[in-house]
Amino acid sequence: MMDVIIVDDEQAGRRTLREYCEAEGDLHVVGEFGDGATALAAIRARQPQLLFLDIQMDPLNGLDLARALEPSQLPSLVFVTAYDTYALEAFEVCAVDYLLKPFDQERFRKTLERVRPRHAKSGVDERQALLASLLTQLERGTRPSVEERPRLLAEFGGHLHVLDAAQVEMIEADRNYVVIRVGKDNFHARSTLSQAELALRTQPMLRISRSCLVNMNYVKEVNRTLRGDFILVLAGGATVTSSEGFRGKVKEYLSTLRIA
Repeated sequence: MMDVIIVDDEQAGRRTLREYCEAEGDLHVVGEFGDGATALAAIRARQPQLLFLDIQMDPLNGLDLARALEPSQLPSLVFVTAYDTYALEAFEVCAVDYLLKPFDQERFRKTLERVRPRHAKSGVDERQALLASLLTQLERGTRPSVEERPRLLAEFGGHLHVLDAAQVEMIEADRNYVVIRVGKDNFHARSTLSQAELALRTQPMLRISRSCLVNMNYVKEVNRTLRGDFILVLAGGATVTSSEGFRGKVKEYLSTLRIA
C-alpha cells in the first residue's frame, strides 16, 4: 500500500486525482492540498510514498516545493501540468513521470504502471538524482534561446496534436481552457491565458483584451470601430476586436510598424 498526497490548486483537479486513486487497491490518499506551503508541511509530517504535484501554483509552485523536500523525505513524484511546453520535453527523458491535464483514468493507470516498479526498486539517492536532473532541464528550458522552437500539446477532433508555437495565430480564454487558432482550425488545451502567453514568449504575442492574445505575425489587416477599438483580421480568416482597456496598448504596438 502506498500513502498518497495530492497537491493541486484547482479543486476539480484534486477531485479527479482522488477518485482515480480511490479506484486503485494499493493507493491510500492521506491528504490533498490546494497550496504548496500547506502541502509542504504535511508532506514533511506524513512522508507519503507517492506525491501528485501540480507545477503552476502560487506563491510556492510545484518545482520549488520539490526542491524544499529533504532527500530522506522524497517520495515517488508525479508532476501534474496543464500547459508547459518545456516541462513536457524534460519529462519525456527523465524517470520522474508526469500527467498532462486533462487526462483520463487510462492515462492515470499508465502512469501507475511506471511508478509502482520504480518505487519498489529505486532508493532515496536515485530518486533525488532523477529529481535534480529534471529540475536542471526545466530551468534550462525557461531561459530563452534563439534556437528554441517551443511546441504546444492541444486537442482537436478527439486527438492530441503537437503544435509549433510559430504556427499559432491567436489564443482565446474559455473558462479553464484556451482555444488555440492555427489557420482555420481551433485546438483546445487546459490552461490559463497567462500560461499560454509565457509558453509563446518567442512569438510577438499581443494581448488585445483580457481574454485574447494575437500573434502579430499573422495580422494582415487593421480597421477601427466607431468607438476607436481596433479590428484585426488574421491570415487564417479570423477577425478579433480589441477591448477599450487594451486600446492604447494595441495603438502603441501598431505605431512601431509605421515607416518613418
